[in-house]
Amino acid sequence: MELQPPFRKIIHVDMDAYYASVAELDNPELRGKAIAVGGGGDRGVVSAASYEARKFGVKSAMSNVLAKQKCPHIIFVNSDFARYKELSNQIREIFYEYTDLVEPLSLDEAYLDVTENKKGNPSASLIAKEIRKRIFETTGLNASAGISINKFIAKVASDINKPNGQKTINPDEVIPFLEELPVNKFYGVGKVTAAKMYNLGIFVGNDLKKKSLEELTNLFGKSGKHYFNIVRGIHNSAVKPNRIRKSLAAERTFSENISSEIFMIEKLEIIADELEKRMFKSDTKGKTITLKIKYSDFMQQTRSKTTANFMQKKKDFFPVVKELLYQDKLINSVRLLGLSFGNLNTEKKEPVWVQLKFDF
Repeated sequence: MELQPPFRKIIHVDMDAYYASVAELDNPELRGKAIAVGGGGDRGVVSAASYEARKFGVKSAMSNVLAKQKCPHIIFVNSDFARYKELSNQIREIFYEYTDLVEPLSLDEAYLDVTENKKGNPSASLIAKEIRKRIFETTGLNASAGISINKFIAKVASDINKPNGQKTINPDEVIPFLEELPVNKFYGVGKVTAAKMYNLGIFVGNDLKKKSLEELTNLFGKSGKHYFNIVRGIHNSAVKPNRIRKSLAAERTFSENISSEIFMIEKLEIIADELEKRMFKSDTKGKTITLKIKYSDFMQQTRSKTTANFMQKKKDFFPVVKELLYQDKLINSVRLLGLSFGNLNTEKKEPVWVQLKFDF
């Protein structure tokens, strides 16, 4: 059975070793070293590990004691969920520039349906490449991506060229790809189920495909139908966005640090233009404007002011931006400036579910 168009264009974006990479971003001396996130107490567990630590067999949910045994020179760092969320919000704002059909799975991964996208770009692969580039330029973090006709295959594909890579499984490649895929890579196949399949001589998708729907249902109950469909590329779960926008932001990281407020005003003018454009595009207004300053030593500072009326136009909010910039003296040269609106006119709205339906 061949898959029939029209096909959806789904991207799965997955940040590379997210927690560990954030630690390296904020502490450059950690780059290239074996690090584990989660603290170093003997009773603790590893939340995440850098790729350097993974080479020694260190992985998430492993006890700190075992991690030290496997990698004696490992460096433990504390979790910083406020920072993870901050960067995650920046990444999601990039997603929303391309499509409103974004389904976050966690702070560090999400599905995007770009079948119809805001850029009018017919190539999901090029969109994924552009998004990964934007993420790096905005946050300094690397992301990997998988691109295919449904969420399941896109998620599997995103792991193939990690780190900092992407993999596209085109419609005509889906069936051959699934036939060669080890069954333990199939969604819904855990260790116990995989072991049962191995005992039945089912090792790759093609082995699974030889089983009838009746056989699979008898062997695996309700999950049997799922396995029957998924090995044939049938996975109709749509990308399900459900969000109320609580803030809207724009920011820029500079190639060279800036130390003069005059130059910063010039940069903020550009950032404000972008913010105004996003406010109009999303039909959003806000009362609280925040100036974000990240210094050359990575120390971060925010300055905010709430006005009586909602603002949307640059001519209305930029005087507040200048007021915030000159509110206090700068404590160092600056590597990043950002502007964001909070207290939006959208916050009291009910969530709206958006779903595209395509027939195979």
